[in-house]
Amino acid sequence: MKLLGIQGILTIISHLSFIALAFWAISALHIERLMPFNPRQARVLIVMLAVAVGFGCSSFFLDFINNVRNLGYLVR
Repeated sequence: MKLLGIQGILTIISHLSFIALAFWAISALHIERLMPFNPRQARVLIVMLAVAVGFGCSSFFLDFINNVRNLGYLVR
């Protein structure tokens, strides 16, 4: 049970880290200048895009690490 708790904490930290990284990268593009609608709506869109991209990247890396760990069962 303790291992599941540690895995849960690592998953949450990974998701939040990748979302923050995606937000930082998307904010550097200043795409809100190109959007023809309200700047507040543009910021919400950027946050939602950062969550989608960050969650996707985090899930990919967590799955990749899990699959690499499972390769040991193939050899046994």
